[in-house]
Amino acid sequence: MKKLLPVLAVLIGLAAPAHAQGTLSIAMNIQQDANGRPLAGALLYLYVVGTLATPEIAFQDVGLTQALPWPIAADQVGRLPNFYIPSGSVHARLTDAVGNVQFDYPNVLVIGGAGGGGGGGPTVDPSSIATTGDIKFRLTKEDLSGWVKLNGQTIGNASSGAVHADPSMQNLFTYLWTFCSEAHCPLSPGVRGSSAVADFNANKKIQLLDMRSRMVAGRDCMEASCAGRLLATNVTSGGTDSVDTAAASGGQANKTIALAFLPALSLPVSVSVSTSGGNHSHNATVSGGVNGGSSSVNATYGTGGNNANFPSPPATVTVSIGNSGTLNMSGSGSGTASLNGGGTPLPVENPFLLGSYYIKL
Repeated sequence: MKKLLPVLAVLIGLAAPAHAQGTLSIAMNIQQDANGRPLAGALLYLYVVGTLATPEIAFQDVGLTQALPWPIAADQVGRLPNFYIPSGSVHARLTDAVGNVQFDYPNVLVIGGAGGGGGGGPTVDPSSIATTGDIKFRLTKEDLSGWVKLNGQTIGNASSGAVHADPSMQNLFTYLWTFCSEAHCPLSPGVRGSSAVADFNANKKIQLLDMRSRMVAGRDCMEASCAGRLLATNVTSGGTDSVDTAAASGGQANKTIALAFLPALSLPVSVSVSTSGGNHSHNATVSGGVNGGSSSVNATYGTGGNNANFPSPPATVTVSIGNSGTLNMSGSGSGTASLNGGGTPLPVENPFLLGSYYIKL
């Protein structure tokens, strides 16, 4: 009987390992893209269920003592290595070698865990209903788990010095690196290198798009015939941006009205000058009248406080003197009319309600 006790102890030890663990069905399997091509160098990200900031570390051994790198990398034929993780549920996300998401499952039951019941995590991870790069708007300003605000700040890994510096930023970093141009989402220090993963691991940071005080509009063509609703002059972000460039920007909240934007107008102008007191002398060439022939005379009028209306200079004046000695004047003048506006820019912004734009990690 005593001889059997060591044997029973060994059997019990094999049947009940020190740590409850299991694996996922993708372990030791070749991962493929949508066209059936092996995903060489694919990356498997495991997170604690309900988070995108807490990695779930996988191990090489059933005792969960020999940790694997995070994320787990597939080999050159796309095969993931064998791995073990604590029993329960896990958030699993697979990307290709440059970070394009292939699948994202917020709650996967670990296979072979002791007790078989799983970890009892939530059936839906609220932060994973959307996928990386999705944008949503809220009429609030709170911080959301799994999202960052589109406010022109930077993201990167924990050593990048970015405003949002955390391993959970990798998928969004890769998304922006791939689909947002250097002009709109600049990388620092330097520019884009060989791959998004390489730049992320090199402690670079990338700038988020900036939705502060901005509304969104559809591209004018969007892989169809162009609508023609936007003009080239509406786009002010410069460079090679056009009305169909993703993330191009333009417009303005108010505009000063220049003369070129006003309709053609013909405004009636009447100029009347009233004079009083003193003498007013004008030299004129007089034809006929009391002098006969033509001669130059000095015509004086408006004395003794009498008023006389005359065109403002410059003017062409014709003077005639009749036998009665009456002085008659007529003429024409030119000038400008002023519209006494204040020059305040005209508001052109549509009515709005303020909130916050978020982008999915």
